[in-house]
Amino acid sequence: MTQDNGELDSLVRKRIRALRVAQGWSLEELAARARVSQSTLSRIENGQRRLALDQLVTLARALDTSLDQLVETATDDVVTSPMIDGTHGLMRWPMKAEPGMSVVRQRMTNPPPDSPSRMRAHPGREWLVVLSGTAVLLLGNRRIRVETNQAAEFPTMLPHAIGAEGGPCEILGIFDRDARRGHQRGDDV
Repeated sequence: MTQDNGELDSLVRKRIRALRVAQGWSLEELAARARVSQSTLSRIENGQRRLALDQLVTLARALDTSLDQLVETATDDVVTSPMIDGTHGLMRWPMKAEPGMSVVRQRMTNPPPDSPSRMRAHPGREWLVVLSGTAVLLLGNRRIRVETNQAAEFPTMLPHAIGAEGGPCEILGIFDRDARRGHQRGDDV
């Protein structure tokens, strides 16, 4: 998508206002956080004042966002197709918002391992939701049943493993970069 400077200018002004309103802040509150006058902020939002880079950086910080997110224009690739790994029976979707994050869908038929030596620990965090069936999450010394529509989130430095209970289950997992790397080394989810 190509965007001229006027469109980008308008988009950034709308984002500043939308982020302020989403936080429930008045012009006065954001102006105080950004250390600009209320009239300056009002003129920035209304297009009556030029957007200066130093002010955008200050406003981005005050709005708890990044300058990149404030001026981002790429919205062409909204839909992403999965990469299919038939060997392990899963699909992966990379997440653009957080480089290195990925979403994995997997059908599990085997129970979790019965030997603690088959549990894995590595840097990162994982989040998963059971789409159907019942999963068993082994987490350290704990055995946790996760049923359909329930979710689990945990630091992957704890030894962990997951499997199905009472028949197949299907999970959707989100892995940060470190967790994904830890599982790639082990050649499974």
